[in-house]
Amino acid sequence: MAKAIHTMIRVLNEDASVNFYKQVFGLEVADRYDFDSFTLVYLRNPEADFEIELTINKDQKEAYTHGDGYGHVAFTVDDLDGEHARIKALGIEPRDIVEFKRDGDLMARFFFLQDPDGYKIEVLQRHGRYQ
Repeated sequence: MAKAIHTMIRVLNEDASVNFYKQVFGLEVADRYDFDSFTLVYLRNPEADFEIELTINKDQKEAYTHGDGYGHVAFTVDDLDGEHARIKALGIEPRDIVEFKRDGDLMARFFFLQDPDGYKIEVLQRHGRYQ
């Protein structure tokens, strides 16, 4: 059976992205590989084996466009309200918390924010299928 191991995003500023993911999600650099024209940085935390791979193309000067196909990456947390307040205190502007119901029952509580390159990130309360 296949196992998902990472998702890759292209970023302009390695330090800004590494700091963002460390402050907001506790992700640390697991590995860093520098090549002539690009650098790969793998971020993870003890919660899961899944990683975010940052690709920094050294000749890229303009912000990347995300097109209309990229959606988001998602993280779950035990205390959504606490995380929302903590992220706001970091000077990052998350969107408001939303409750999503199906047939009158709570399906999900979540909010969105964006990383330094504008990638959307969903933060969900651990609940139901979102563990």
